[in-house]
Amino acid sequence: MAEFSHLKSALPARVRHLVIVLGDQLDMQSSALQDFDAAQDVIWMAEVAEEATHVWSAKQRIAVFLSAMRHFAEEVRERALPLVYVRMDEPGNLGTLPEELGKAIARLQPAALVLTAPGDWRVLQSLRAVAKQYGLALDLRDDTHFFSTVREFAAHAGGRKQLRLEYWYRAQRQKHGILMEGKTPLGMQWNFDADNRQAFGKAGPQHAPPPTRFAPDAITQEVMALVNTRFASHPGNLDSFGWPVTRAQSLVALQAFIEQRLPLFGQYEDAMWAGEAWLYHSHLSCALNLKLLNPREVVQAAEDACHSGHAPLAAVEGFIRQILGWREYVRGIYWMHMPAYLERNALQAQAALPAWYWTGQTDMACLNDALSQTLRHGYAHHIQRLMVTGLYALLLGVRPQAVHAWYLSVYVDAVEWVELPNTLGMGQFGDGGLMASKPYVASGKYIQRMSNHCKACRYDPAQSTGPKACPYTTLYWDFLMRHEALLKTNPRMAMQLKNLARLDAPTREAITTQAAAHRHAQL
Repeated sequence: MAEFSHLKSALPARVRHLVIVLGDQLDMQSSALQDFDAAQDVIWMAEVAEEATHVWSAKQRIAVFLSAMRHFAEEVRERALPLVYVRMDEPGNLGTLPEELGKAIARLQPAALVLTAPGDWRVLQSLRAVAKQYGLALDLRDDTHFFSTVREFAAHAGGRKQLRLEYWYRAQRQKHGILMEGKTPLGMQWNFDADNRQAFGKAGPQHAPPPTRFAPDAITQEVMALVNTRFASHPGNLDSFGWPVTRAQSLVALQAFIEQRLPLFGQYEDAMWAGEAWLYHSHLSCALNLKLLNPREVVQAAEDACHSGHAPLAAVEGFIRQILGWREYVRGIYWMHMPAYLERNALQAQAALPAWYWTGQTDMACLNDALSQTLRHGYAHHIQRLMVTGLYALLLGVRPQAVHAWYLSVYVDAVEWVELPNTLGMGQFGDGGLMASKPYVASGKYIQRMSNHCKACRYDPAQSTGPKACPYTTLYWDFLMRHEALLKTNPRMAMQLKNLARLDAPTREAITTQAAAHRHAQL
C-alpha cells in the first residue's frame, strides 16, 4: 500500500477524481485542487526514478524535489485529505509516472483524472497516454500560478514578425497595473537597465548579506540519505543543502530577499566575484518553480518595497521584469513551439559537451568557479549561466541539446518549460533568434569587466592567440568568422562584425588555428 498508513481507511469507497499532483505543483491552491471533495476524491503523488534519470540529475536537484514533495504530502496529511503517495524507496515502485499511475488507476478505479497542466511536454504526453489507455477523461486545467495563460501568450504572438520580451512585458505591466501610474510606467520609463548592471569594482562586494538557508529537518535528512545511496553516482553533493522545501520556509526566504538584498539587486544583478555564490540575488526561483511561492505575492512584495522607499525603482523594476516579463515569456515560447523546439539547432553546432562540465576541473578560472559552485549548491545566478557556462558552450559549438540536458540536470530550479528556452534559445541561439534578438556572444573582456576572475587566471582576455590567450577571446573571434554570413543579416551584430573586419588575414588564420587546437583539447 502506497498511501500514508493512517489514511488508508479514509480513502473513498468510490473515487470520483484521482487528482494528480506533480513534483513541481506543490500548491494547495492549484487549479487541480479547487473543487476537491474529500468524500469522493483522492490526491495522487509519486516519486519515481525516471524523473531523476531521464537526464542525469544532480543530487541537489533530486533532493529538493523529493523533500519538497514529502513536506507537501505532510501538509495534505495534516489537512486529513485522502492521499496516495508512492515513495521511491518502497518495494514494488515501478520507476515511472505512467506505470505508477496505471497501478493506482487499476486499484482505485477513478471515474476521471484531474491534472494542472504540467511544466514538461514529455510528462504531459505520458499522462495523456495513460488516460487514453484506461479510457478515462483527463481534466487538464490551466496552471493559475502564472499571471497569464499560454493562450494569452499565443494571442499576443499571433501575427507578429518577431517575438520580443519588451512588448510582452509592457503589456503585462499595463494589464496588471504593476509599477504603473495610470497608463504611464512609474518613473516615466519602462526599463532601468542604464541604472543597473554594474560591476563591483576593485574592492568587490561589500557586506553582501548571507543567503537564507534552512537546516535539513528529519524529512530532508531522510531524503538526503536516500539520494546519497540510490543516486550515489550522480553529480554534485549534498553537503551544503539548505534550500526552502516548504511554503513557510519559502515565505521566510522571500521576506529576507526583500529586506536585505533587493535594494542592491539591480545595481549588481550582472556582477560576479570569485567564491561568492549568492551576492544580491533572490534565490527564489526554485521555490517559485516548485509552486511554493506564487509570483503575484513575489511581485507585490517587491512593488511594496518600492512604494515604501525601501528599494529604488531601478532595482525593483529589474527584478519584477524577471518575474512578470521573462518568466512568463519563456513559458509562452515553450508551449507554443514544443515539441519541435527541443530539436532546433540553427547554428548547426555538433560538438560534445566537455566532460569537465560535470566536475568543474578546468584551468579557466571563471568556469572553474561557476561549475564548482553549481555542483556544490545546484545554483548559479543568471549571468554565470548565460555569460560563463552558456557562453563557453556557444562559442565552442556544443550541440544545444547537450547543453540543455546539462542545465536541466544540475540546477535545482530547472523545470523544462523555463530551462529549455533559456538554454537553447537565449544561451545557445539554437532557435535562430525566435526568442532572443541576437546571439549573446562576447570575448573574455566581458568577464574581466564584470568580475575578478581574470585576475587569478592563467589566461589573458586581451589575447586571442598564443600560450596566454583567453579561450573565450579566441573562440569569440572564431565564432564570428564561422557564422559571419548568418550574422550579417542581424543588425544588432553590426558593431561586432565591424570589429571583426579589422582583423587581417594572418590574424584570422592564427585565431582559427588556435581555436581548432583548443576545441580538440577540450573534446
